[in-house]
Amino acid sequence: MTDLTTADGTTFNRVMLKISGEALMGDQGFGLHPPTVERIAREVKTVHDMGVEICMVIGGGNIFRGLQGSAQGMERTTADYMGMLATVMNALAMQSALEGLKIHTRVISAITMNEVAEPYIRRRAVRHLEKKRVCIFAAGTGNPYFTTDTAATLRANEMACEAIFKGTKVDGVYDKDPVKHADAKRYETVTFDEVLQKHLGVMDASAIALARDNNLPIIVFSLDEPGGFKGILAGKGTYTRVEG
Repeated sequence: MTDLTTADGTTFNRVMLKISGEALMGDQGFGLHPPTVERIAREVKTVHDMGVEICMVIGGGNIFRGLQGSAQGMERTTADYMGMLATVMNALAMQSALEGLKIHTRVISAITMNEVAEPYIRRRAVRHLEKKRVCIFAAGTGNPYFTTDTAATLRANEMACEAIFKGTKVDGVYDKDPVKHADAKRYETVTFDEVLQKHLGVMDASAIALARDNNLPIIVFSLDEPGGFKGILAGKGTYTRVEG
């Protein structure tokens, strides 16, 4: 298993956690499932308690997905903006759960809405992290045609994160869908170029290219595994590392 410690022997000091909106809906077919939100918040807390500075980006697919709205005849930019607003709702739900665990949290929106979230100002966000506040970046990049995967990679680079942790329903990247294929094989490590060439579906192509060009590793792990996030940062657990 690839060691997840930095060159000086310590674990990562600042990371980006990217999760899908669907991760918040539990066994429901849509929307927010408060016990699931709280469970994920507790996972974040265990890592926060290690002293790791945490950024988060949460998708909005449990509420509205712009691409699907566009496919149903809605104008694409309008649909994408609706999807961005869905991510703000998810960010506020996660903020509430984290603050219920006594973790200071800031929701930072790429679309100005001062009554519910801070506007994105890079230096202010960095200062929040330095003060050990969890920063949840909402509303994507603020632009249509960009996914929350790309937003997570962009913010991770801007915040000088040392890795992106992509929480999924499976414990890494497989050569084919492990749910449908019993003989699917999990990669220990895989390169950015292999992800693009083999269409492995880790993140969209723009996000992968941005991570590759900035040498930002992506750690794919199961968010459904209790203690998995903390375990990987402590050098344990199962995951796939995507790197150059």
